[in-house]
Amino acid sequence: MNPKLPNLLLIIFSLFGYLEWGQGQHSFLFQAEAELFSKLVSNPADVIHPLTVLPLMGQILLLVTLFQKKPSKILTYLGIAGLGLLFGMMVLAGIFGGNIKIILSTLPFLGTAAWVVWRNWKSRIHHQEAV
Repeated sequence: MNPKLPNLLLIIFSLFGYLEWGQGQHSFLFQAEAELFSKLVSNPADVIHPLTVLPLMGQILLLVTLFQKKPSKILTYLGIAGLGLLFGMMVLAGIFGGNIKIILSTLPFLGTAAWVVWRNWKSRIHHQEAV
């Protein structure tokens, strides 16, 4: 398997997180990011917040790994952590708000993230046994 595929999947799945708030207010993360970028140009102070900056940095770190010959595990973990903060909050919001759509939208990212961490951990264990 291509070692970059899991990181590509993490980026793709992170774009399809779903949020709902208020009456009729909803957005996928790719829509929210488009709005974030447009506001970043016009009024950067409005978008500088840990729950916007950290996930965006996580996506950028994962994107960087796609251009590396062998994806860095550290950058991958940092990318997962940055996005994981947002997705963790989304899961909590979905649970407390009783919104199954929000919860389900996080599962592909969270499942892939868990798989990546498990796969890297497993390969480390096998590498240590071989040494």
